[in-house]
Amino acid sequence: MKTLLSILLALFSFGGVVNAQEQKRPDPQPAPETAESFRLGMAGWSFHKFNLDKTLETLQRADVKYLCIKDFHLPLNSTDEEIQAFHKKLAESDVTGYGVGPIYIKTKEEVDNAFDYAKRVGVKLIVGVPNYELLPYVSDKVAEYDMQYAIHLHGPDIALYPDADDVWENVKDLDPRMGMCLDIGHDRRNGKDPVADLEKYQSRGVDIHLKDVTDATKLGYSVEVGRGILDIPGFVRMLRKVKYTGVVSLEHERNMDNPFMGIAESIGYFRGVVAATKE
Repeated sequence: MKTLLSILLALFSFGGVVNAQEQKRPDPQPAPETAESFRLGMAGWSFHKFNLDKTLETLQRADVKYLCIKDFHLPLNSTDEEIQAFHKKLAESDVTGYGVGPIYIKTKEEVDNAFDYAKRVGVKLIVGVPNYELLPYVSDKVAEYDMQYAIHLHGPDIALYPDADDVWENVKDLDPRMGMCLDIGHDRRNGKDPVADLEKYQSRGVDIHLKDVTDATKLGYSVEVGRGILDIPGFVRMLRKVKYTGVVSLEHERNMDNPFMGIAESIGYFRGVVAATKE
């Protein structure tokens, strides 16, 4: 009787192991920004030394699904067939190209080319850096094409659009679809507070470049998010307060020959802040 009982217990135990193995192992939790009004993306400039395949491999591994397209991955003179092939490759990696740029513009012809390019690519957002005198013409094109236009600010490095205040002063009386790509690192390097600027200029906050910097002067430089002086938790809380619905795109600008660990660290830190600040 004892032997029979032992055999039955062994069979029962074996069956339990089989059943446990047949059960599906639980998947990871979704990315913490999934439940937010904003989306996490990548600025194409982060990969200016790498081809599209390496870019998409990185986005896949980081579970980032939005890319702002730079012309070194999809040139402005691309054919419709090349654009179609480009989007096919993105779709295979579960990535969406949500906008194009930054595109630097010095003439009306370049404005025309940029809008034609964006239309053919099939996006509704251009991140651009037009000369000041072209802004009324850009505003007309925004209305004609029904697109958003985000002016990328550059801190103290170049004279055009050093911070959010400057962009606001130049677009406040133009088409409401014209606004800023609030680069929070460059804004801070020009002595500004990007958390306060996001709130102040929320009506013109079209796109965001996420980064961190070491100082609030021209001497400051880009580092992994979380290693600089920016108030990232405060910025995430402000994204929620103003109900920002666009993309927050990491623009990684450190160790550009091998940026991948820095990209992973920055995305991980940002997502940790998003999760930790949920109420």
